[in-house]
Amino acid sequence: MSEKKSGGGLAGVTAGETAICTVGKEGAGLTYRGYDITDLADQGSFEEVAYLLHYGKLPTAAELDGYRSRLRGLRGLPEELKALLETIPAGTHPMDVMRTGCSYLGNLEPEGDFSNQLNVADRLVAVFPSILLYWHRFHTDGKRIDVETADDSVAGHFLHLLHDRPPSESHRSALDTSLILYAEHEFNASTFTARVITATLSDFHSAITGAIGALRGPLHGGANEAAMELIEKFSDPESAASGVRGMLERKEKIMGFGHRVYTTSDPRNAYNKRMSKKLSEETGDTWMYAVSEAIEKVMWDEKRLFANADFFSASTYHFMGIPTYLFTPIFVCSRVTGWSAHIMEQRANNRLIRPGADYTGPSLQEWVALGERA
Repeated sequence: MSEKKSGGGLAGVTAGETAICTVGKEGAGLTYRGYDITDLADQGSFEEVAYLLHYGKLPTAAELDGYRSRLRGLRGLPEELKALLETIPAGTHPMDVMRTGCSYLGNLEPEGDFSNQLNVADRLVAVFPSILLYWHRFHTDGKRIDVETADDSVAGHFLHLLHDRPPSESHRSALDTSLILYAEHEFNASTFTARVITATLSDFHSAITGAIGALRGPLHGGANEAAMELIEKFSDPESAASGVRGMLERKEKIMGFGHRVYTTSDPRNAYNKRMSKKLSEETGDTWMYAVSEAIEKVMWDEKRLFANADFFSASTYHFMGIPTYLFTPIFVCSRVTGWSAHIMEQRANNRLIRPGADYTGPSLQEWVALGERA
């Protein structure tokens, strides 16, 4: 770790090396293993990105077919896990369901020797939508759904389980692109959590479970849910603009804008905004996209804060019929690929992550006997 002293939250500290991702790097921007996010989002599929992150290269056509077939075969849930999911209360936050499901799966299917790590990584990519949506459908519809669909893509599989039918191509494509955009982002809070856990030589499921816990917070993964709650407060662009100005005057926190690393724009936002606009037109929406645009404009005009990846992903998911409380778990279904890549990279050249701290407590004090304390 760099010796440079940081501000709060380790800002400005280099905490390690990675060959997986660049974020905000001049001349590179956001890349996964050297591939620009625009090329991956425009031309790739989420399965190609998952393969790239896990195996270190883009798959050939034959490898991609085999990989998709492999993931389809890994979607099933053990009966013990289904039983557990049925006992988790309906009012539980789905991120807690994901955390518990991952941890319990680690008991049923322990990683064992670290040589099994690629199998665990692929299993989690395949099974996370099944865990989430088995629980969701059981508690909302009272159905024990079959989680082994024939859909070729993770996006199609997710939407099929959610709506009980194969999705339209526009919805499948939009979710696929969203999964690509969220797959990896260097040493963000949840990824760094996974690496810290991994550095202790803990198991794969523990590292992923910890990462899910870090992603649950509204300052990291939960921002898209908060963005949706904000958007739904307003009925038209005019009320949105005046309402957000009022929030700014009252110094209220507005989620979905600015970024810890990016300084001028988030390269993922353009895709989410474009997808939101397209789906709004398909669904005949007359207000949500317009309200979102109005909020974006006020935030830029008043604060020079740009929309990040979370803001327009909220309305994009809404237009696909995805309940708000499932937004952040979708992030998990995507980012598990990046987490897995970082776990494997940390193991390949491991050193315990143990930073120091500047002590700010009292100076050395003398012990006072119990009866003499004021």
